[in-house]
Amino acid sequence: MNKDEILAKVASGELKIDEASKLLADAEAPKRGQLYCKVSEKGAVSVYGLQRMPVTLYVEQWERLLDFGDEVRQFLKDNDAKLKRKER
Repeated sequence: MNKDEILAKVASGELKIDEASKLLADAEAPKRGQLYCKVSEKGAVSVYGLQRMPVTLYVEQWERLLDFGDEVRQFLKDNDAKLKRKER
């Protein structure tokens, strides 16, 4: 059930507010393995879902890394035979 469906059921009286709050929290929680971002306490950007711990960089670092993305993709392509892949 998505957010709009939950709100519609609250409006029609099918769901109580406390039940709807729980359903909304579950609906908005990121699924396991899904990537999502948060702002850290120090104002950096943390990406969750890649590994056990988040990857946290400041805005300037993310911009540099994202600008370097084409080079990383080419490096991965050039070295594909040497690289190992993690099984899921």
